[in-house]
Amino acid sequence: MADSILLIDDDASVLRAVGAFFEQRGWDVFRELSGEAGLAMWERTHAEVVLLDLNLPGIDGLEVLEQLRARETAVILLTGDGDVRAAVQAMRSGAENFLVKPVDLEHLMEAAKRAAEKVRLRRLNRALVGQTGPHDVLEALGTHEPMRSVRAQITTLARSDQAGILLEGESGTGKRTVARILHDLSLQREEPFLEVSCMVPDATALQAQLFGTEAGVDGTPPLQQGLIEMADGGTLLLTEIVAAPASIQHLLAQVISSRSFRRVGGVREIPVDVRLIGTTSESTADALSSGRFVKELYYQVRVTPIAMPPLRERHREDLLAVIRRKVEGLVTGLPGAPSKLSDEVMERLLAYQWPGNLREMANVLERALLASRGREQVEVEHLPAEFRARPGPFDRRHTPLTVEEVERMHIDRTLKHHKGNRTRAAAELGISRATLIAKIKRYAIPH
Repeated sequence: MADSILLIDDDASVLRAVGAFFEQRGWDVFRELSGEAGLAMWERTHAEVVLLDLNLPGIDGLEVLEQLRARETAVILLTGDGDVRAAVQAMRSGAENFLVKPVDLEHLMEAAKRAAEKVRLRRLNRALVGQTGPHDVLEALGTHEPMRSVRAQITTLARSDQAGILLEGESGTGKRTVARILHDLSLQREEPFLEVSCMVPDATALQAQLFGTEAGVDGTPPLQQGLIEMADGGTLLLTEIVAAPASIQHLLAQVISSRSFRRVGGVREIPVDVRLIGTTSESTADALSSGRFVKELYYQVRVTPIAMPPLRERHREDLLAVIRRKVEGLVTGLPGAPSKLSDEVMERLLAYQWPGNLREMANVLERALLASRGREQVEVEHLPAEFRARPGPFDRRHTPLTVEEVERMHIDRTLKHHKGNRTRAAAELGISRATLIAKIKRYAIPH
């Protein structure tokens, strides 16, 4: 989770509403009404994320973005309906993402979390090795098998002209990070990197979001660009691509094969040079056999798939490095928290199976660091209760657990955290709601 966010907007009501939302989630929030004041505030706070309105009094948002570009921060833009073209220009100038007002706060939170994580990685890399760059991030993925093989695949695919790539692996294994590395190592690294989730209930809205619309279709404004067009020259990440309706999967396959597309309601083929990276946390074999993964698209993106291994399958030294990087990234935003873990804490963390992978690890470590503020190091007493009291994966005597048992426990905990809300639990787990319901029935989970 990010430590701080700076909101720069001349609308005081936006500052109040968005600021309160982030504060409720535990973020430190700074607010300014102008670009000049915002830049001065950043110099005092070094906020990890800046939420920036394009239309500001005095120096406008694009000028503020230009000045923030050289600083160690991530900028998310807020735009109006008429500012989409300016937002695309800003993306090419270094903005991390852009959202159209009125903004969905949950969507904004997820975008801010991802942006903050990237900032923490950059800051950490600079502190550890004295320099930043995509190759440093690539090395940070791991130096032993199976991550060594993953790194080799990334290096090969990044510089290839392959227009479709598939990233497979459980939820939380770092597929988004790998997608970004693929982009940063490519020849198109200066071009846009955009992201869209395919786990949406409205197929019509998803198609319009991806492909755009022509003038006069359902009353939309002329030439409404879609994400495929906005990402021209760069990369579009499609998370949980299997969840997209079959009709859209067919259209995506055509984009990859023909390097062109049609807007919704259009008849003209528009050439486009975009790399589509799809992710899935589901078994591709199961998705194919059930018909949820369209074969035409499957064969376009799965030429050389990258399978991200779960944390439980990674080499002990690589896992140790992951924990250390996570701790170092978190303590920068937690004043008073120790950066040292006791030997017993480290042993318990290394012995754990991490069914929730990196997301679960970040949550556990952040809770432990908060609990150990003011101490010299994190002790077992600072770990969550299940690490302190529950036998099993943490006990040196070791109680064997199957993957199914571990998955059942994690799904059960996630559902309890969201008070039985299956939609929110499925989103956190990185699976579709239908898949979650099937697993609830399979494991007889009482929710």
